[in-house]
Amino acid sequence: MADPNDHPEHLLGLRRDNGFLEVRFERHGRTRPVHLAHRVPCRMLFPRQEPDEPLLGVFITTSGGMASGDVLRVAVEAGRGATATVTSQAAEKIYPSLGAPSRLSLGLRVEEGAALEWLPQETILFDNARFERRVELDVAPGGSLLALDIVVFGRLARGERFSAGALHDVWRVRRGGRLTWADALSLSGDIAAQIAAPAGFGGATAAGLVLLVADDAAAWVDEARARLAGGSSRAGVTLVGGALVARALGAEPAHVRRDLTDLVSWLRAARSGHPARMPRFWSI
Repeated sequence: MADPNDHPEHLLGLRRDNGFLEVRFERHGRTRPVHLAHRVPCRMLFPRQEPDEPLLGVFITTSGGMASGDVLRVAVEAGRGATATVTSQAAEKIYPSLGAPSRLSLGLRVEEGAALEWLPQETILFDNARFERRVELDVAPGGSLLALDIVVFGRLARGERFSAGALHDVWRVRRGGRLTWADALSLSGDIAAQIAAPAGFGGATAAGLVLLVADDAAAWVDEARARLAGGSSRAGVTLVGGALVARALGAEPAHVRRDLTDLVSWLRAARSGHPARMPRFWSI
């Protein structure tokens, strides 16, 4: 294993973040955070919620993104009966690496009778970014998790594509502690060719995922397929290990964003009676 002190960041004396966020929601008359701990650059704010919305937590990285060598850990728990939504203040940016990867560990845990929505805005991979992410989801029977993830391959408005660097993305879903779905993506080397390949990403500039882990997930698969079929991105929906898994690829990030947020908005309203819209920070 390479010595971390050999990385250019150390040689240049650059400061790197090692931050974390831990939050637990419980219901005591209403849902509220009963545990909140964080270290820079991670924070969570609780803006005034709309009358027809669940408790909203807004995840913030005060650094504005993740740089080479940064390590962040985020853990969110929803206790029995709690209902909460977590979003992000803005898109998360993964800056070019000088050698070491940016590492993010995300753990979401939902107890029986709880409902958690994890709806962050997109992650933008700058060219030459190196990003390692591990996502661990544990949802108890009787619990519900609706999650959204969108990754954009480059700063497209600047004419930049994610063509070099690395992406290693691992997802694990457990129901009551038992592994029910696992997924991993690894891009390195000639990333531009891998993204352009018809058997790869087919030239897409963004990829997205909607994941519904709940007892009733199977009931929504057919309608989710029909809704995505009318969108602008290439998309599909399947049921894996009792979880609804929807994926989309698009030539324009806006197409992926619109198609998947429309799906999430519909699922929120159809399943939970929430408004058919995204958290208001998505429109700021």
